[in-house]
Amino acid sequence: MPAYWLMKSEPDAFSWADLVAKGAKGEPWTGVRNFTARNNMKDMQLGDLCFFYHSNIGKEVVGICEVIALAHPDPSDDTGKWKCVDVRAVEPLPKPVTLTDVKENPKLANMSLVKSFRLSVQPVTAAEWAEVCRMGGLKPAAKKPKK
Repeated sequence: MPAYWLMKSEPDAFSWADLVAKGAKGEPWTGVRNFTARNNMKDMQLGDLCFFYHSNIGKEVVGICEVIALAHPDPSDDTGKWKCVDVRAVEPLPKPVTLTDVKENPKLANMSLVKSFRLSVQPVTAAEWAEVCRMGGLKPAAKKPKK
């Protein structure tokens, strides 16, 4: 299972700044209503790292967050079938990586962000993680913290 992910949020609904403001307690990643995205969250492990992607407005990777609580019932769901994880902000990308930048990079041609662009929670390979980190000005590329 991947140790890296990408999570999308519309910045006018919940932005990177909103997650940063939550501090160490983080925030549940609620509202996901896609079975593949839900299953991706069910596969997440404590300490997995995620790119925080602003969708709709900006369309760019702006930061890195960490999974701090495993999949649990989504408190915004009254059907009982949807799950969420809790995440906390780790660090911003010094230079946001736009969707255009990702699409123009041949090393990222198979990234889910390009292939499954509508999926709100996506796996990211280690090579993709390292490349996006490099593009965003993180050197060395962020590594998964030890559990």
